[in-house]
Amino acid sequence: MTTDLATFLNLDDFERHALEVLPAMPRDYYRSGAWAETTLRENRAAWERLRIWYRVMRDVSARTTAATVLGGPAAMPLCVAPTALQKMAHPDGELATARASARAGVPMIVSSLSTTTIEDIRTVATAVDPAARTWMQMYIGRDRGMVRALAQRAQAAGCDALVLTVDTPVWGIRERDIRNHFRVPEGLRIVHLERPGGPTGHTGSGIQEALSWTIDASLTWKDFEWLRDSTPLPVILKGVCRPEDAKRGVELGAKGILVSNHGGRQLDGSPATVEVLPHCVEAVGGRVPILVDGGVRRGTDVLRALALGAQAVCIGRPVLWGLATAGEQGIERVLGILKQELDVTLALAGCAGVADATADLLAP
Repeated sequence: MTTDLATFLNLDDFERHALEVLPAMPRDYYRSGAWAETTLRENRAAWERLRIWYRVMRDVSARTTAATVLGGPAAMPLCVAPTALQKMAHPDGELATARASARAGVPMIVSSLSTTTIEDIRTVATAVDPAARTWMQMYIGRDRGMVRALAQRAQAAGCDALVLTVDTPVWGIRERDIRNHFRVPEGLRIVHLERPGGPTGHTGSGIQEALSWTIDASLTWKDFEWLRDSTPLPVILKGVCRPEDAKRGVELGAKGILVSNHGGRQLDGSPATVEVLPHCVEAVGGRVPILVDGGVRRGTDVLRALALGAQAVCIGRPVLWGLATAGEQGIERVLGILKQELDVTLALAGCAGVADATADLLAP
């Protein structure tokens, strides 16, 4: 039965539908947070508590959502966040996401736990738009040679940046996955990390067992410096919570900071990303762009992030819900809804463009 996407009016509509149609294991893997999921819930609630002190009597008849994101153009200040194992949601997986992101004019961050190769992702993205921008998310795992090889592979494929996840020395405890005995479904592969005779993710009980081999608890700042020196690509740090870590990352050569708590999937009880954002913005002092993810569901959230000093937001789960609902077309609708909401939000806040979304919008 064909899904009438015109009846989906907001991102919550996609989530409700996806949770109905997805099997239990992928459904709970995508939606789960760590432990009691308090940070997962707070990520969203904290955005909603910020009030927008809108301006009036401004000429907003000619508006644009266009933005500069990490030095390049984007149709709106938004990136598609890295989410793993997308073929669990739809057979087209990351290929659908790549096409939809390119068509929407926003960068896509590819998960290193992708079920599609970076080469294939770049091929379909650039077929839609030769200027499509793709970033590669990475962990520094135990096999440093594999890490270097993936960085070189991303560069050769035409990626614009690497996004190093730094909040995962071990996997957070996600109880839904343990109850479901989560593992990578048979027939799917973690194509960037598996090696002949090596681990695969097809065994274990929960992500801690199934994918423990993809990360390394010994990770330090020296490993970031090693990766920085191993590639000509700019490296963005993802998963920063404390302002002093943001500052140190920039001093060591990070070209961007992505304020993130892994969608509430790592340390439960950590602050919502919107709480962290202004402190990191202050610590970085404009030296590099700052992005933020976690709980962004409305155009009003995008405006709030911009007013707090972020250059762009990243969204993850809503893309998966769109993918599970209607593949590429579902993601296009998700991104289209956010762009329309941002346009209306800008107008109602008295802004002709994203540069007008300044800090005074959140204060009397």
